[in-house]
Amino acid sequence: MIKNYFRIFFRNLKKSPTYTLINIFGLAVGMASSILIFMFVQHELSYDRYHDKSDRIFRVSRAWFNQDGAVSLHLGHAAPPFGPLLKSDFEEQIELAVRLMSTSVIIGEDDKVFKEERFFFADPEIFEVFSWEMLEGNSQNALSFPDGLVISASMAKKYFGEEDPMGRALEVRVGSNVFEGQVRGIMADFPDNSHFKSDFFASMEPVVNFYGGYEAMMANFGSNNFATYLLLKEGLSADAIADQLPDFVDRHIPASGQGVPASLGTQLYLWPLTDIHLYSNLDSEVEPNSSIEYVYIYGAIALFILLIACINFMNLSTARSAKRALEVGLRKVMGADRQLLVKQFMGETTLMSIFALLIALLLVWLTLPVFSSFTGKTLSLNLVDQPEYLVGFLGLVIFVGLIAGSYPSLFLSGFQPANVLKGTYKIGSIHEKLRALLVVGQFAISIVLIVAVMIVIGQLDFMKNKDLGFDKDEIAILPAFEEFTSNYALMRDRLMQHPGVEEVAISSRIPSGRLLDSQGAQAEINGTLTPINTRISDIHISHTFMEAFGMEILEGRDFDFDMAGDSTQSFILNESAVRAIGWESPKTAIGRQFNYGNRRGQVIGVVKDFHFESLHQPISPMVFMVPDSRFNQVAVKLRKEDKEATLRYLREEWLAMRPDYPLEITFVAEKFDEQYLAEEKIGTVFGFFAALAILISILGLFGLSTYATEQRIKEIGIRKVLGAGSWNIVLLLGKDFLTLVGIGFIIAVPLAWFGMNQWLGNFAYHISVSWEVMAISGLLAILIAAVTVSSQSFRAALVNPVDTFRKE
Repeated sequence: MIKNYFRIFFRNLKKSPTYTLINIFGLAVGMASSILIFMFVQHELSYDRYHDKSDRIFRVSRAWFNQDGAVSLHLGHAAPPFGPLLKSDFEEQIELAVRLMSTSVIIGEDDKVFKEERFFFADPEIFEVFSWEMLEGNSQNALSFPDGLVISASMAKKYFGEEDPMGRALEVRVGSNVFEGQVRGIMADFPDNSHFKSDFFASMEPVVNFYGGYEAMMANFGSNNFATYLLLKEGLSADAIADQLPDFVDRHIPASGQGVPASLGTQLYLWPLTDIHLYSNLDSEVEPNSSIEYVYIYGAIALFILLIACINFMNLSTARSAKRALEVGLRKVMGADRQLLVKQFMGETTLMSIFALLIALLLVWLTLPVFSSFTGKTLSLNLVDQPEYLVGFLGLVIFVGLIAGSYPSLFLSGFQPANVLKGTYKIGSIHEKLRALLVVGQFAISIVLIVAVMIVIGQLDFMKNKDLGFDKDEIAILPAFEEFTSNYALMRDRLMQHPGVEEVAISSRIPSGRLLDSQGAQAEINGTLTPINTRISDIHISHTFMEAFGMEILEGRDFDFDMAGDSTQSFILNESAVRAIGWESPKTAIGRQFNYGNRRGQVIGVVKDFHFESLHQPISPMVFMVPDSRFNQVAVKLRKEDKEATLRYLREEWLAMRPDYPLEITFVAEKFDEQYLAEEKIGTVFGFFAALAILISILGLFGLSTYATEQRIKEIGIRKVLGAGSWNIVLLLGKDFLTLVGIGFIIAVPLAWFGMNQWLGNFAYHISVSWEVMAISGLLAILIAAVTVSSQSFRAALVNPVDTFRKE
């Protein structure tokens, strides 16, 4: 039987090479697109599942609430005491609790000094919880030593080349603190599908010393810098612990001065390890995560493209049914029943699907390096290491065979032999309408994808060009250090000697970063100091911060060098903070008493609201103050003229001030743009696969229009003899197809409007789905269809009627 399918397949290929190749290539493109996307989706779903105990590992997160119960901040990190206390209080349920604290460090000495971002202090049991491979050393005790250091294989090669790293020392600098770590283990580089990646693990001992000893560290519930993971005992559910976490918080954190239990203001949550990458996008993460929404979007695109390819196959197969009507009639006369014919046609479709799969795999092999580079994932088509792909390919062939071949098989096998042999067979109106419906569905999907591309591009353009409320251009960011911040006035004057430097400022955080710092606030309301139950984020700044960033003071004044009180008892609020406190207006806020943390003072100014964070987040209430500590960043406002010369000057000055610290200069504008990389990728994906969907639709429309033209060639000849012009013929042949595309547009509009509004809901500030975008998308689809159909119509219209009748 299979031999027969091959024979029929090659016979049809010989008779109708154009239609057969269009069918196979359309299916191949659809399959290749789906395989690429499903490889990406499979990779996304595989995060952290390589750990042997992944089903028992949970991460602790911490949230804070406003008085109305709304979450004001939710961190993927927790304070240092929580891990050990959870292990102690729930020893029947928790086997191990480990903490990680990430930081950027300077490692090495002499000519081998590097800044490393993937450096973690960790508890000694970290390798008992996670299944990272230890290549050398003892994972059980490597971090038990106060100077213990475990490095990755790539870092071992970077710092020691071909020499043995074990037992070698590395000098590590964290800010102004310096310690020496001894390499006591070498681990394999982290798998790509890890929700965070580390190049170094160091003993927790330096961190304990930084906090002033173990007791001081265990009493600190305000420093939420630790990623905390729990390993539950086998057979236990996390729900039993989660239900007791409010009582746990109240046991260890004192109630407020008004007697309010701590659990009403803050709470802990447990996240399954394998959910972190796709479901956790909290206010702090070790590394940025993805989102399950994008997995759904990519999966839907893959399915849409595959359906478009299958629709092409169905349309072309049923459209050319007359070519095989006589074959079906003769087979039925010879005794073949409908079930046998269905098997034959399904077998032919499956065989074509196999050929299409082979071409698709070739396309995947050719495009996979580019796709992997674009997604930033290590994707490979290795059937030896990933035999599950074979099952997937088999499922894909069966899926395509069933979807693409079911209707044509039932349709073709239903011909009545008597009508066929008499020459009175005609395709029923139901089948014509169904084929029209398939074309409508195909272009509706294509139009939805076109709308998606335009909306994503529009939102990206909006985010990158929206007025943020300050001047983000030409602001270079340098890391602060103690010598600079403690002698800020002198350092500022030194840098501003260069004509290319317009202003210099220092701050705890720079616009484009997250606002994670806050303390308790009290404000003067109706003459009395009243606790404020809304979170107000604090930013420590120098006197020149507002001027450097071009921020507008609406009421009051900016901080002044010459007024000593500005450094001890003055505050500047943004408009959102004034509204959150409940004051009538920015003007009425000036001079009011305001206490924040340990500082007592008054409001001297109100700055116009600006976007400190990305447009994903609404503008937060903020308070600005000038302290004498906690400065992490140096902002240098550059003049546009000869910027490169100014940057060279900054590097030279940095080398003179801090020769042992490698300098990385970043820009605020670039930092903001980096926050929208996920949206840029989704826009590119939409664009690429929308183009493929349209290509497949064009192939199908080309095949259908070619066949329709062939079927009406005699009619065209008669019309031309009777005086019809070429444009009349083109309009005659094209209007039906363009009508179907128009109907597809009408169906696509509400679907695209709903879907893109859902996506735009991820942004606090966004564009709207306008009718102009819909109209442009529809016109583009109609234009593409018109060009495709008219190319065949013009060819038919230019044929000499004499030649047509001679052939007939």
